[in-house]
Amino acid sequence: MDIGQLFAIIIGAIFINNFVLARFLGLCPYIGVSRQTKPALSMGLAVIFVMTLASIVTWSIYRYILVPFSLEYLRTVSFILVIASLVQFVEMAIRKFSPPLYRALGIYLPLITTNCAVLGVAVLNIDKFFAGSAPVAWSFLKSLIQGFSAGVGFALAMILMSGIRERLDLADVPPALKGVPIAFIVAGLMAISFLGFSGFQF
Repeated sequence: MDIGQLFAIIIGAIFINNFVLARFLGLCPYIGVSRQTKPALSMGLAVIFVMTLASIVTWSIYRYILVPFSLEYLRTVSFILVIASLVQFVEMAIRKFSPPLYRALGIYLPLITTNCAVLGVAVLNIDKFFAGSAPVAWSFLKSLIQGFSAGVGFALAMILMSGIRERLDLADVPPALKGVPIAFIVAGLMAISFLGFSGFQF
């Protein structure tokens, strides 16, 4: 196992191919929950947990159920069901152990179910780490690391955005740009800045 490959997966998922700033997936919670740092951090941690578990479960389902029974065409449907179940589990856990956080996240917590970044990482794991129907060497570990790293990249984008938006609340922003418009401008500038990482060679 080449450690350099794992390092490339980590750096690639967090910086170069960031799911929010490079692939533009998961923009709904990225804009909706990033008004304050605490909910943004909590949402980021929840997405890390869901992406990591989804990578494990979807890889296993594809490898041991869909491929042996020639049901690869059910990949998207089965992955969505897995992600929806995991999000329900996370929602129940947060509601049980932290009701204030549950209220702060509001509607955006169940929206992780429809967060295309979570489905995107599950599908990308299969596309990158399977050659046809056969897994490549260390496919499971690579999928796990990519799922976790993609979640870290999502959380990083959320935290950076929330910090900037908290500062913008104190800035003299023209009335026409306050709120969501300036958030989209900042998101575009952040995406451009992360484009600089695309020059990295591994």
